[in-house]
Amino acid sequence: MITFPHIPADERIRRLEHPGRPVRIVLDTDTFNEIDDQFAVIYAMKSSASVTVEALYAAPFYNELSESPLDGMEKSYQEIVKIRQLVQREDIPVYRGSGCYLPGADAPVESDAARDLVKRAMASSPDDPLYVVAIGAITNVSSAILMEPEIINRIVVVWLGGHSLHWPDTREFNLAQDLHGSRLLFGCGVPLVLVPCMGAASHLQTTLSELETHLKHEGEVGQYLCETYRNCSSDHFAYSRVIWDISVIAWLAVPESCPSILVPSPRISEDFRWVNDPTRHQIRYIYHVNRDTVFRDLFRKIAGAQ
Repeated sequence: MITFPHIPADERIRRLEHPGRPVRIVLDTDTFNEIDDQFAVIYAMKSSASVTVEALYAAPFYNELSESPLDGMEKSYQEIVKIRQLVQREDIPVYRGSGCYLPGADAPVESDAARDLVKRAMASSPDDPLYVVAIGAITNVSSAILMEPEIINRIVVVWLGGHSLHWPDTREFNLAQDLHGSRLLFGCGVPLVLVPCMGAASHLQTTLSELETHLKHEGEVGQYLCETYRNCSSDHFAYSRVIWDISVIAWLAVPESCPSILVPSPRISEDFRWVNDPTRHQIRYIYHVNRDTVFRDLFRKIAGAQ
């Protein structure tokens, strides 16, 4: 049985406040899974006044775009390398993550990403924690916590996962891929900022016409994002798409766009529903995302960086 460090309630609340200053982050992303990860990776790199990206981790995923979680992770790794070159940020290291999901509740999956996260977290301190920003299955992060539970005292996790607490179910792609990893994240006591998908990040819809107006003429990066969006659908008539993953960067860069409250960390049932447990430790819960504020910030940063 693994024992996790205990964080006193008042200290937890302090760590769950918005930092109000620039912070160091690592970004864990299943970048090839959808088009929104590309936006989020670039948004993070362009938000240097708020975040310093220390490393990028490739997360596993398995759907019609991959042959297995391992294949999804490798495709994500290659996509991160491509974006890093496009943005001319090849100084940021990229690490391969897990090739499978947690096989059990206390069984970490070794990977370069998990080991790097342990190393960076242990070099941090409770007063200057490493922010672990995750926009895919939580396998790499949960593995690192299992490998070295002490990192709970030295990190804050910001995760896009699950749906809003009032939603009928929480069978969301990031959460549902790795039930063991997701349950560990909510149960281990790590300071957690949760951005739900449906009901919160789902407000972040945009259209091809909006992107062509504000990004198309903003250098290679703007053109790349426009083309990535264009290629996601064969018919853009009255079509919009959610760019979910920029929400986690928005909480750090424009916190006024992401109002939040403290709630007890929920449990996850076998049929992927939230189970309220008032006895559990608190997490920060984002209950809304203002799409205009977030896209305005993203567009301005990409335009200003050219």
